[in-house]
Amino acid sequence: MVSCNIYCSSRELSNQRSKMAAFTSWPLFFLIFGLVISSSASAASTRPRALVSPIMKDSITLQYVTVVHQRTPSVPVNLVVDLGGRYLWVDCETRYTSYTYHPARCRSSLCSLAGSNSCGDCFSSPRPGCNNDTCGVFPDNPFTRTATSGELAVDVLSLPSTDGSNPSTQVTYPSFLFSCAPTFLTRGLAAGATGVAGLGRTRVAPPSQLAAKFSFRRRFALCLPSTPGNAGVLFFGPGPYRFLPNIDASQSLLYTPLLTNPVSTATTSSPGEPSYEYFIGVTAIKVGDKAVSFDKGLLKIDGKTGSGGTKISTTASFTALQTTIYRAVTGAVSTALAKVTRAASVAPFNLCYEASGFSSTRVGPGVPAIDLVLQSDQVYWRIFGANSMVEAKQGVLCLAFVDAGRNPKTSIVVGGYQLENNLLEFDLDYSRLGFSSTLLFRQTTCSNFNFTSSA
Repeated sequence: MVSCNIYCSSRELSNQRSKMAAFTSWPLFFLIFGLVISSSASAASTRPRALVSPIMKDSITLQYVTVVHQRTPSVPVNLVVDLGGRYLWVDCETRYTSYTYHPARCRSSLCSLAGSNSCGDCFSSPRPGCNNDTCGVFPDNPFTRTATSGELAVDVLSLPSTDGSNPSTQVTYPSFLFSCAPTFLTRGLAAGATGVAGLGRTRVAPPSQLAAKFSFRRRFALCLPSTPGNAGVLFFGPGPYRFLPNIDASQSLLYTPLLTNPVSTATTSSPGEPSYEYFIGVTAIKVGDKAVSFDKGLLKIDGKTGSGGTKISTTASFTALQTTIYRAVTGAVSTALAKVTRAASVAPFNLCYEASGFSSTRVGPGVPAIDLVLQSDQVYWRIFGANSMVEAKQGVLCLAFVDAGRNPKTSIVVGGYQLENNLLEFDLDYSRLGFSSTLLFRQTTCSNFNFTSSA
């Protein structure tokens, strides 16, 4: 039996989303990237050191979109990145054509690998996503909080290999396991995206499948871009993670343990299933080196209900804080910026200022740093102005945190805006997160990976 856990944070952007950027240009980059890679070398099956893919920020939805090549003949497939998603799913109902597609059968080893004991039939002509006696799974859309039944299947997947500095030869995985979904599940995704790349802590998510296939440690790194039209980067496998001008971001990482929430936080789950999202142990918050006062019990994960704690999300546009934490943080920031002229609130943000009141620094507007203190006072994730303040409208900067309400499932959800231009390395084998804090201090950004092929 499948149960549903519905949690919607207060990160909705109303009509301001369309005003924060003029147009969406990532499809053009993906087309150019695909041409560069396809012309560099034919698909190979040799063991790569690591794999790489670009990530673009959609200017309308603020979602982060990556591209893989799938099927035979191979086609580029744009997928929204869901850091905590269970697996990769795509729309198989509309224009899915491939002669290497195979559904996973009921009670097969592939079905067991996906953690499913569900079988399904399809009462129409056989096609990708619609076959009889197949393994049933439940792909979900994290933006609409909608889940539906889908068919587990295998097909060819290709990604460029990399030495950490450039993309190189396209490498093929002939039997990559994924989920088909009906077209309606793509509602709410960025224009041009036909599915979701779930990167969660499961055996069928891309980080685990690719590591098993190509014999590297279960490790991937994420570096989100801050500007639509400029590509960030997603690495599968070990570093280095080099950005122009020859900066290896893996050399400056701090590490903190990844925690397991024993209760699923997904839209759909089975009884006793743990969460496959990425939780970290925030123990305190500081604003300008001063500790913020609130109930620290909210920072702990309740072992029975799964509530509380801190997770990292690419589907939340901005960091969402439980109401009392939010009020404590915004109060501390307001006190620190008492001499700066306030501006009217711009939904969904409450604390806003005249932009002219701030100095400009290498790491964004000159505001007090916000620290997420981790396992000790010496280990903290420092959030500078580039990630703490957002231009909500012309001439107005707002604190880029939102109120998640009094009883959210998770007390702190670190959202995409706070992740931009930060390199995050998720090491599943050692159950730890490596984080760089802002790359702006090192005079580079997530958009400075050289996507020009070296082959």
